[in-house]
Amino acid sequence: MAPPTRLTSYADWSPRPRLGSMCGIVGYVGPKQAQNVVIDGLRRLEYRGYDSAGVALVVDGQISFDKRAGKLANLEKAIAERPLPASTTGIGHTRWATHGGPTDANAHPHLGQTGRVAMVHNGIIENFATLRARLEMAGHELRSETDTEVAAHILEAELDKFGDLTSAMQAACRQLEGAFTLVAVDAQDPTKVVAARRNSPLVVGLGDGENFLGSDVAAFIEHTRDALELGQDQVVTITRDAVEVTTFDGAPAQGRRYHVDWDLSAAEKDGFDWFMRKEIFEQPRAIADALLGRHAQDGRLQLDEVRMSDDELRTIDKIIIVACGTAFYAGLVAKYAIEHWTRIPCEVELSHEFRYRDPILTRSTLVVAVSQSGETADTLMAIRHAREQRAKVLAICNTNGSTIPRESDAVIYTHAGPEIGVASTKGFMTQLVAAYLLGLYLAQVRGTMYGEEIGAVIRELGEAPDQVQRLLDEAPAISDLAADMREARSVLFLGRHVGFPVALEGALKLKELAYIHAEGFAAGELKHGPIALIEEGLPVFCVVPPGGRGQLRDKMISAIQEVRARGARTIVLAEDGDEAIAAYADVVVRLPKVSTLLQPLVAVVPLQLFACELASLMGHDVDQPRNLAKSVTVE
Repeated sequence: MAPPTRLTSYADWSPRPRLGSMCGIVGYVGPKQAQNVVIDGLRRLEYRGYDSAGVALVVDGQISFDKRAGKLANLEKAIAERPLPASTTGIGHTRWATHGGPTDANAHPHLGQTGRVAMVHNGIIENFATLRARLEMAGHELRSETDTEVAAHILEAELDKFGDLTSAMQAACRQLEGAFTLVAVDAQDPTKVVAARRNSPLVVGLGDGENFLGSDVAAFIEHTRDALELGQDQVVTITRDAVEVTTFDGAPAQGRRYHVDWDLSAAEKDGFDWFMRKEIFEQPRAIADALLGRHAQDGRLQLDEVRMSDDELRTIDKIIIVACGTAFYAGLVAKYAIEHWTRIPCEVELSHEFRYRDPILTRSTLVVAVSQSGETADTLMAIRHAREQRAKVLAICNTNGSTIPRESDAVIYTHAGPEIGVASTKGFMTQLVAAYLLGLYLAQVRGTMYGEEIGAVIRELGEAPDQVQRLLDEAPAISDLAADMREARSVLFLGRHVGFPVALEGALKLKELAYIHAEGFAAGELKHGPIALIEEGLPVFCVVPPGGRGQLRDKMISAIQEVRARGARTIVLAEDGDEAIAAYADVVVRLPKVSTLLQPLVAVVPLQLFACELASLMGHDVDQPRNLAKSVTVE
């Protein structure tokens, strides 16, 4: 499977992690009505997911704007009732809430102190608290909870100094830390839109007498297929007839021009054949997003969404994780990490079984609900039962403002962005990251790990995007493996320790997508019955623990030997440098070296790729498997 199917203009492209949330951004300068261009562009970006929308236009020396919480339809209804003036310069935004909830006040655009500047923003400004305090000391009145408004005030202050929006943007960006795309207009200059990017997506659409900005090409593909890709730490100024690129320091720079040959549907998929494959390849960025802004300047972890005091967290004497499907397997991994780091007993339960067994809950019990959508009916019923018993509830969720986070005492948002494919991939990956962060945060609060120990794990988590990217770069080998196993009608997966939930997840992906029998087992269970399934040629995926867990690794090798002696074909996932494993494997898939508890972040990737590719070869609809829905909203 070559990495994704791409057109010739992207022949040298390979997916790389890009930070930033999944907000949609549109900018326009040209002869058309900017409002129509911007809102049409936002509509084409709806697939990215969002919880509010807004638009700003430059009109006769003023900014005219409207913004609304909820779907784009809310904004369109408001504009229909109170039309905005005609304008040919404008910006728009669909927001995936990070700083501050999904409200009208927090929706973008945001204005500067005097209303001269309007700004939309994608990403997280990590030093916003320091900057906000500085602005408030200087007498600025901020009307929202967002980091974006802070940037807008800084930009407007710089504009007062320089008199030019491009120079002001360069100066403002030099003060900001984090990952961001900023797009702004100046009420006194209707000829231009200025934008900047650092570790967050932004692309320029090159038109004839008009130019565009967008989070991706879907924003403007109806108008032009010629585009300019910006580099890191660059500022771009678009007018009707020109595009100028500079660095944050003001030096001239260049973007990379290319031509888009695919249609709108393919543009939304970024050139991939399936949304699921796109989402697999987005995982380096998703991991980075899940970690973004999670520790303070002093190095301590900060989980702003966890609205529980340290004293409350110290009283917890039992944790119960409730989830279904893939989220349940993420919970099983979390159990290993949380118990190891915090020494708090941790159970993992299927949500739909939880309340029917009359669980023992107290005020000192923390129930952790894991749900990608935040609307999973079984999990929602479980947390309602937990709250009735006075237990504390924390949600791990990807969807801001959904029911489960709203009904929980605290939440950790995974910031994976929208996941269109029914079979979860980056959702699972970011649930793992959130669970690790929860475990480390509890260890920090309770003092069960030293700061240096927590910092070491955080640094290793920070390396995960590059490690996952390496596995994605090696995807063609998994494609060959899938082609070779196209006729398989049963596949087994074995694992030990955290490799056991990975085995379960690998089997589930194959069942969901390829519609063939697949089972995941704890390798030690083989001799207690499942070994009867082994027959000549049966494919068995084996997740081998890292070499640092010598005893576990040796026991895993014993299980591999048992199935191989009975004719199974062993596909062994083992870390780099474990050369001895080749003697027990028909196929070896190499994994980057990581600590044992973090191995699921890398071990699951080849299994996702394998399921996706095998289903593709079998002619199945990978994004919408039969009989399945993305969110299970009935109990």
